[in-house]
Amino acid sequence: MNILITAANSAPAYKQKNLLNSDTVIMGDYMDLPDFMLKPGKLIRLPNPASVSYTHEMLTLCLDMGIETVYVFREQEAGLLLESETLFNEYNIKILTKLNEL
Repeated sequence: MNILITAANSAPAYKQKNLLNSDTVIMGDYMDLPDFMLKPGKLIRLPNPASVSYTHEMLTLCLDMGIETVYVFREQEAGLLLESETLFNEYNIKILTKLNEL
């Protein structure tokens, strides 16, 4: 199973990645990322939390990519995902917030 870390363009996200020290970590961000960073496959573009279907888009992404844990670093993302934590838990996906680190 994979681990998703949001806010891929931030230092705290990379710090978390190094702490996990795992090959199953996928970094993602909804903010602009250069195309050359997206091509290797371990960095993905995430749905924008401004989207009305953000929660469902994230759940679909997690299920499609076999993600079992999401480390959330941005407040807007965390708020929306935590509101739907029960839904994610039904699919055995843990939402962990790291808001104080950004």
